[in-house]
Order: sequence, then structure tokens, then C-alpha cells
Amino acid sequence: MPKVNVYNMLGELVEEMELSENVFGVEINEHVVYEVVKNQLANKRQGTQSAKTRAEVRGGGRKPWRQKGTGRARQGSIRSPQWKGGGVVFAPKPRDYSYSVPKKVKRLAMKSALTSKVVENEIIVVDELRFDAPKTKDMVKVLTNLKADKKALIVMDTKDFNVMKSASNIPGVETTHVNTLNVYDILKYNSFIITKEAVKRVEEVYA
Repeated sequence: MPKVNVYNMLGELVEEMELSENVFGVEINEHVVYEVVKNQLANKRQGTQSAKTRAEVRGGGRKPWRQKGTGRARQGSIRSPQWKGGGVVFAPKPRDYSYSVPKKVKRLAMKSALTSKVVENEIIVVDELRFDAPKTKDMVKVLTNLKADKKALIVMDTKDFNVMKSASNIPGVETTHVNTLNVYDILKYNSFIITKEAVKRVEEVYA
């Protein structure tokens, strides 16, 4: 069973915690992680890009000059793609990029991502994370005490307004809830800060 140290907000070692081998100690499947990350990024795409084809561009109804006898190349419309102001060849149109991935694949990818954080020593478990009021300065102190990287993801077991507001103005720091935790965010941030209760919740869901 993998073990990790548990720290308090001052960065002091409080205890040692055993993690579930079924969640934080699985064999890392890089291909599955790649497929799920690709799916998440595809689902985030708006797909609103659009350009006009030669059929949609205004003007160009008349042939610019006669077919023969001018010495110039034959042209049918001033709105052909080679003309300035002409239509776009194979113009992009609004489309839906989203697609689904099997639940088993998502679960395996999540376990692989969590295991990678343990293997790379990028997981930081905190006994609790609470503030009396939202203060960016207090959150910066906590991150410094925990020796967290500039790019850090903070995972909580419940939504805490004070913690979320305290971290919202720090560049590269993001807060999330166990229910909204995803593979892309886990891999995107170098430091994975998670509360002790959140670890238990994750193990309940994915064990």
C-alpha cells in the first residue's frame, strides 16, 4: 500500500496516511490517460468557427471579362478563392466536436492519473484547509509552507467559499471539488494538494 505524509497548514508533518492500492497504486495506463484527456479537450471546444464559401460571399455575379481574346487567364467570378475578397476553400463551419468515452476507461484513466501523482511525489495531503475569511495572503503562506509548485491544484471534500476566494487571485492555482475532479486538471498542475477527507471521498468513489 502506498503511503504519504499528512501536513497541516503550517507545513508541519502531522501523520502518515495509507492510500488505497486500488486507486493510488494501480498500473499506469498512458494510452487510456491520453484518450480521456483528448476527449476532455475535444468536449471543451466551442466549434463556433465559421468562414464563407464562394457561394456565400457577396458579389461576383457577373463574369469579370470574356472567356477568350484578352490574353488573361479565364475567370468566372471575382469571388473565386484566388481573388481578394473571394470565398474560402473548404471553409470551416460550426460543428460539435464532443464525443463520449466508456465509463470504465474514464475510471482507469483517473486511477492512472492519481497513481502518477503518488509515483512522482507531487501529491500533498493536508489534514484540513480552512480560513476564517477569504484572504489571498493567507493562501500564499499555506502554499509556501507546503512547498507547493507555482502551478497547484487544490482538491477539497466540500465547497469552501473562503478557500476558493483565497486562491482565485493567485496565478496558476486552481481549486476544485472531489465531484468535479478530472484527469486533465490532475495532470495539468505540478502540485496536487488534497485534504485528508477528500482522499477518503476519492477512495470511496473509485475503489
